[in-house]
Amino acid sequence: MAISLATLLGVHSLHLSNAGLAETTWHEDINWVAVTELEDPQRFLSGGELVLTTGMRLRSAPEQRRFVRQVQRAGAVGIGFGTGLTHDAVPPALTAEANRWGLPIVQVPYETPFIAIGKLVAEAQAADHVAKLERLIAGHQILARALLTGGGLTQLLKHLGGMLRTEIALTQFTAHLYNSSTELPFADTWASYPIPTGRRDACTLWVRQPFEDSGIIGYAQNLISVELNNMVKQRQAQRALCGQVLEDVIHGSLETSEAQRRLAGVGLNSTRKNVVLLAVSAAHHKALVSTSVPQPLENAVAAVVGKDLVVVINDDGGAAPALARRLSDHLAEAGIHATIGIGGAYTKPNGLRWSYFEARDAASHGLPVNEPERLSLTSLLLASEDVPLADMAHESLNPLRAFDAAHGAELVTTLESYLSKNGSVAAVAEALTLHRNTVRYRLAQITELTGYDPSVTADRVQLWLALAVSRLGARQAR
Repeated sequence: MAISLATLLGVHSLHLSNAGLAETTWHEDINWVAVTELEDPQRFLSGGELVLTTGMRLRSAPEQRRFVRQVQRAGAVGIGFGTGLTHDAVPPALTAEANRWGLPIVQVPYETPFIAIGKLVAEAQAADHVAKLERLIAGHQILARALLTGGGLTQLLKHLGGMLRTEIALTQFTAHLYNSSTELPFADTWASYPIPTGRRDACTLWVRQPFEDSGIIGYAQNLISVELNNMVKQRQAQRALCGQVLEDVIHGSLETSEAQRRLAGVGLNSTRKNVVLLAVSAAHHKALVSTSVPQPLENAVAAVVGKDLVVVINDDGGAAPALARRLSDHLAEAGIHATIGIGGAYTKPNGLRWSYFEARDAASHGLPVNEPERLSLTSLLLASEDVPLADMAHESLNPLRAFDAAHGAELVTTLESYLSKNGSVAAVAEALTLHRNTVRYRLAQITELTGYDPSVTADRVQLWLALAVSRLGARQAR
């Protein structure tokens, strides 16, 4: 341990004695020993030193008093005055000034070399440094062992909090991965340390003040960073595996019993009601499929289907909207702009398929969070692999697209507007800023090119279904 003036006086081999009355810094650690014969050594001191001098240049009382003031202002812990060379005893003026400013004075006899004091202090400093290194290495081993033995981040952070004797928290965007305190961390009472991962899911380590950091926090940051990257890889592998199962269920390529067995293998109980939350992001789909989810969804089954993130929750539909908003906020905090679609709550593998297609249909509405509508004919037909709906849609709409491309026309746009306006020519004309006769002419062209008359209910359903399937199919391909 570092040594103090009180400890030095207890070393009998040095023959030191207290020459003053002040004991203000008597038990403070001595950072270093400075030997000087300068009249003004203040600029060469940094604080915490024991200043040793023989007073060779301190002949007069004013010089002695000025020397004491300079040493005191520099923040030294005391003065060791060597006697038997220039001065037979510690000068009274120097002692009086030191007492006035509360600076301890130690008399060093002639037979005690200054180097003996300096060596003793240096050895104490070295021993203290070695002890700190040993504690740091032991701390490193404890933290590393927490990860290597499978304890994960929870055990690592628990040990870290014990070493620092304070509360610890780890946040990831809006989620709290760990918090040993009952309160949320705030910048005014907690120190924050960023955890670099090279990814969007960077975390922040929070340490409640006060605490003493001996260097263990820097090591903990590195370990947490490594563990987070491992968690990302595990997350990607798990989502890919779940995605394969969900894709087979969504495509209807499994018997019911086999689908139930495989869903159970990835943690999904299809005998209970499940809801699909579908997150879609054309701009950030790579980050989307590997990012974390908020804490309420940590126990849900997450999967990658195509370029989308699918989260399946066991719910009757009541909690799904709130969880979807939490997911949306979490992704936004991570810099991922995504659209969330919510499916209905159904049992059995077929119900999971329906919920997925409802969520996909809802996500096409484009809002940050989109709640499901009633199970649509489009969703049911898309869920069936036996119906070549995409081919039918292409066959119905391709003549219109080809005509638009060749002539710069807007037949597809006119058809979409006509169907969305419930067949009102006047409403279409107003929406597209066209004459009503122009709208009628375009509808006649649509009938001629496709063979379907938009004014006939059966044909209108066929065209509406083709447009709906085309939109959803384009989204799935992205």
